[in-house]
Amino acid sequence: MRKPCSGITRRGLFHAAAALPLATLPSWGGAPDTGARVSIARCPDYGQALAPTLHTMFDQLGGLSGLVRNKTVAIKVNLTGSPDSRLGNTPAEYAQYTHPAVIGATVRLIGEAGARRIRVLEGAFSTDDPLEEFMLQVGWDPLPILNAAPNVEMVNTNIRGRFRNYARFQTPRGGHLFPGFDLNMAYEECDVLVSLAKLKEHGTCGVTLSMKNMFGATPLTIYGDHAGKDEPDENGARGGRGSVMHAGSRAPAASAPQPKKNTAGSNDKWRMPRIVADLTAARPIHLALIDGIFTMAGGEGPWNAGRLRAVRPGLLVAGLNPVSTDAIATACMGFDPLAARGTPPFERRDNCILLAAELGAGMPDPRRIEVAGVPLKDAVFPFRE
Repeated sequence: MRKPCSGITRRGLFHAAAALPLATLPSWGGAPDTGARVSIARCPDYGQALAPTLHTMFDQLGGLSGLVRNKTVAIKVNLTGSPDSRLGNTPAEYAQYTHPAVIGATVRLIGEAGARRIRVLEGAFSTDDPLEEFMLQVGWDPLPILNAAPNVEMVNTNIRGRFRNYARFQTPRGGHLFPGFDLNMAYEECDVLVSLAKLKEHGTCGVTLSMKNMFGATPLTIYGDHAGKDEPDENGARGGRGSVMHAGSRAPAASAPQPKKNTAGSNDKWRMPRIVADLTAARPIHLALIDGIFTMAGGEGPWNAGRLRAVRPGLLVAGLNPVSTDAIATACMGFDPLAARGTPPFERRDNCILLAAELGAGMPDPRRIEVAGVPLKDAVFPFRE
């Protein structure tokens, strides 16, 4: 396990941004408001310090009560990949999955803040099984999460499920690639959306944080490899989303908004960052929380090629805006969140953080984001050797 460093690395965390005077950078809408505030905290493990640390972070963001009291809260977690996919002997929750302790603590704190109902959401890997069943296959007991607060439910958003229809979300400014998305109604029937992600790199997007976490919200019945051609196929929730989303070799179900025609074709490193940006703008996130206590470096899951390794940054990052939160989290990983294509971690891909900012989804410039808790310079944990 690597130890966090105490300052800016020799590589110069912000060498690209610092080399430019502020006047030459895009304005990104001018000075940020309080929505651009991000909290960084150290947390050694998933034990007793976790809940108090989260409570302090939420207080630094203005408190949960005003955000969730008497409201329905949806929490999108990250359970990417199959239940039996592991990084060597490292359990999935210490590598690619949001840890269940973070999910449970977040549910409890939101419940204590007065939420009327809480739904835990995920498009569980290649299945239409209930989300509780998927967790049992992983080896988790879902009851501590379900019992962490009153009126907690779990929803596998790969399918329509108990709802009569899907909900449509239009992308502002027409989107980069998708003008809109059809998602499970749980994303419509909520007042507050929380993206509870993992601090990781990503093979096609460079980083996978609170924004990329929402990719799993797209139903397999519409955007999956076995989706219906004209209408959602409720029996088609199997496989991945490679042909529709990554490669663009087939269209989503015709009943859903169709992607724009483009010259990038099957270039997933062009398509995926734009899909993530479009999703972020179409279905706004009200609270972004990123689990970086234990995680992995080198990719988003054990299936990635390269130098994958388990790491222990010991960090939590939270914010009220996903673009700002992901920008600070990217900086915590030792990368420049303003980097253009060709610069790590965006060597062969476009920067989804900047693409989302272009749609008006938030502030990407760390110099214009208020940071509470641990100073950014003291929170850097390089993900690259």
